[in-house]
Amino acid sequence: MAKLTVSDLDVKDKKVLMRVDFNVPVKDGVIGDDNRIVAALPTIKYIIEHDGKAILFSHLGRVKTEDDKKALTMRPVAQRLSDLLGKPVTFVPATRGKQLEDAIADMKDGDVLLFENTRFEDLDGKKESGNNAELGQYWASLGDEFVNDAFGTAHREHASNVGIATAMKAANKPVAAGFLMEKEIKFLGNAVDNPKHPFVAILGGAKVSDKIGVIDHLLDKADKVIIGGGMTYTFYAAKGLKIGNSLVEKDKIDLAKQILAKAGDKIVLPTDNVVAEKFDNDVPSKVVEGDIPDGYMALDIGPKSIKAFEDVLKDAKTVVWNGPMGVFEMSNYAKGTLEVGKFLGTLSDATTIVGGGDSTAAVKQLGVGDKLTHISTGGGASLEYLEGKTLPGIAAISDK
Repeated sequence: MAKLTVSDLDVKDKKVLMRVDFNVPVKDGVIGDDNRIVAALPTIKYIIEHDGKAILFSHLGRVKTEDDKKALTMRPVAQRLSDLLGKPVTFVPATRGKQLEDAIADMKDGDVLLFENTRFEDLDGKKESGNNAELGQYWASLGDEFVNDAFGTAHREHASNVGIATAMKAANKPVAAGFLMEKEIKFLGNAVDNPKHPFVAILGGAKVSDKIGVIDHLLDKADKVIIGGGMTYTFYAAKGLKIGNSLVEKDKIDLAKQILAKAGDKIVLPTDNVVAEKFDNDVPSKVVEGDIPDGYMALDIGPKSIKAFEDVLKDAKTVVWNGPMGVFEMSNYAKGTLEVGKFLGTLSDATTIVGGGDSTAAVKQLGVGDKLTHISTGGGASLEYLEGKTLPGIAAISDK
């Protein structure tokens, strides 16, 4: 990889600023899912085991009013991190000022400090999400080195990633990727730029408009692009099939026609669907082939489509999956997504990469996460990476 990584740095006796992605679900002070905290542990442990001082910071949710601060404090995250590391983590309930500066000055080698939600700075003119230069410079002044391990925010240009990196570089201080960021760049980057063939992309979700750039980019790289989820029916409409009351983006039908014309036989669409008269888990459903009957809407792919998709996947050497095959949150329409996830877990000879909330939830529900090569931690970031876009958070990391 051409980017500087944390293992290239000499962290001993250094104050290492580390942008993490601790944007975890917190309700009434209780963390619902600590996966993102766990994902950052290897980089944190590397810094403290090599006698560096780890100064961590992250955003949590969207902070729009003073009232949001109570629910969106990082305090419960600091406690969970302390449990996971088996050592104290100093929490500083501030994003700048004397309390934070004194706490950093008091740190000893191997100590860990987490300061308050970076988005608290958004209450004063969106300084964090607007990449305020003064804020980026201030945060950069608190450390000797900067490690960005927050791939989930790599597609954003914020003060806590790009702002700090810019100021650090101007002061000739190193800016490196953490191990998680390095892994994301390696797997997603290789999948798109240097895949082993056959390369199959599976794209699901509700809207063609969300995935247009990805489909277009991957058509030049992949051997097959499997399409599922709600966006299927915009392609159905483009092919002249009846779609009943299924989800459709009427203003994208012409675009879908152009994609189908460009793709030839590369695009694989479902041939049968599970349909119902209402968007409801409790109404009767049935499987239909081809046209969707009037009065019905398609809510999942059918058994023949699952089999056809598996036939395409069985010889694949690289698979990238982003987005569900149906209405995954309803148990009667989750089968398509779950079967695809289960099948990916059997592909021992392929590089299998999963990104996006529902796809990730499916592989976790199935317990096949350890059988896949990589589960991406960034939904929007992984999508933009698959689209071939330059992500500002990655671009700001120093080259080797």
